[in-house]
Amino acid sequence: MQKEYYLSLVTTISLASVAYANNEDKSDESSDKPNLIYIMADDLGYGDLGCYGQPFINTPNIDSLASKGIRFTQAYAGSPVSAPSRASLMTGQHTGHTLVRGNKEYWRGTDTITYGVNKEYARVGQHPYSPERVIIPEILKDNGYTTSLFGKWAGGYENSESTPDKRGIDDFFGYICQFQAHLYYPNFLNKYYPEQGDTAVVRVILEDNIPYPMFGDEYSKRSQYSGDLIHQEALRWIGKQKKDQPFAAFLTYTLPHAELYQPQDSLLNYYENKFDEDFDWKGQKASRYNATKNVHAQFAAMINRLDTYVGEIMEQLEKNGLLDNTIVIFTSDNGPHEEGGADPKFFGRDGKLRGLKRQTYEGGIRIPYIVYWKDKIQSGTESDRQIVFYDLMPTLCDLLDVDFNETYDKTGTDGISFLPTLLGEDQPERDFLYWEFHETDQIAVRKGDWKLIVIKGEPHLYNLKEDISETTDLAGENPEILAQMLQIIKEQHRDSDLFPITLPF
Repeated sequence: MQKEYYLSLVTTISLASVAYANNEDKSDESSDKPNLIYIMADDLGYGDLGCYGQPFINTPNIDSLASKGIRFTQAYAGSPVSAPSRASLMTGQHTGHTLVRGNKEYWRGTDTITYGVNKEYARVGQHPYSPERVIIPEILKDNGYTTSLFGKWAGGYENSESTPDKRGIDDFFGYICQFQAHLYYPNFLNKYYPEQGDTAVVRVILEDNIPYPMFGDEYSKRSQYSGDLIHQEALRWIGKQKKDQPFAAFLTYTLPHAELYQPQDSLLNYYENKFDEDFDWKGQKASRYNATKNVHAQFAAMINRLDTYVGEIMEQLEKNGLLDNTIVIFTSDNGPHEEGGADPKFFGRDGKLRGLKRQTYEGGIRIPYIVYWKDKIQSGTESDRQIVFYDLMPTLCDLLDVDFNETYDKTGTDGISFLPTLLGEDQPERDFLYWEFHETDQIAVRKGDWKLIVIKGEPHLYNLKEDISETTDLAGENPEILAQMLQIIKEQHRDSDLFPITLPF
């Protein structure tokens, strides 16, 4: 039964190659709907790219994307960690409303399966998105798009009601589980390719990896690197798209999240000779982070590798004549981490921003956000408009002339379309932005230049215009502003038994 259900990667790639080769020739007629390529890095900080001030890491392709499009300087993730941030993106809701507000895991306590010399969990994944709430791929499917996701899903556990095959994704390859994604040379990945006969998401056993233990010295003998495997599948999928059929690809790469481990190639070799202060890290087995050498070099090379992926995506679009009608968005799911030995301070990754991943300070939620759209967005534009992940859904609805309230849900979305900003039009300032994160018991509200952070029920107020580093608490000096911000929490918070939070009143 196990052999029938789980396919080898060799079979996957060979079947995919045949399917792609058998596609009809590209049509010269272009769709009137723009394609979408949404590239999301994992734990990439605000200051990790050259176009956002990073002096040590080469990111020429992403920098070029910014120079030809619009670069947002006040863009925000949906949450300071992965699963709820992606939930906010997909559902168009902030984390006071959306069902998934934390990294609730479903592999804990399950039975195990043996792959080679390794034991794995029989069920993996995170808490599912609500089946009652439409998500972005479903809206795109309803409007004639072909859809795909390559990378990390984290929107439901295996065989749940919220796996890619059940939520508007036509083709999927990557990690269904973000915990599994901690290993860059994993025992298996997941896929859903209906053209290969898949009726649900299945596991793809990485046959060249499983003869070696997933931890320890022999880990280096594994050869199937997930970053490259996922990226090559994404390139193949884009390569078979046609001009007359609108498509959307969500490329949710796992770089540069820990573990800090990758192929020993020219990219890594370049950075290994670059940092005099580099060091080795002993690993953390419980988190699936293997020991690594030259931590700074590993981290820098991972971001450079991600940049190379972006360049190859752009080349593939141009080669297929698709670039003229494709919106390309590049961003990150949250702020930088200290996991796997990473040292954000060394690279000055967030500049003057306070906080990291898992915190609602600016460093945990302010992210790079770049949008390219040929002949629609003026090259080299910079915008300080405040945008957030849950704005993407209304932006796409605006683009497709879809009335979300009438078509899907009368409660609407929590976001605001930023399509006018992309097109160079004026937009009024938004009223507020909102976050909750139960794991560190934090709530955050931004209203204009003011930022409220509530930690374990205790409110702290900052003026970001004067104090971008959030060092001076002004709550006691501004009772009226504080009262306004607390009122927003009262109006926006909905209780969650799964993800409880301490309210400041």
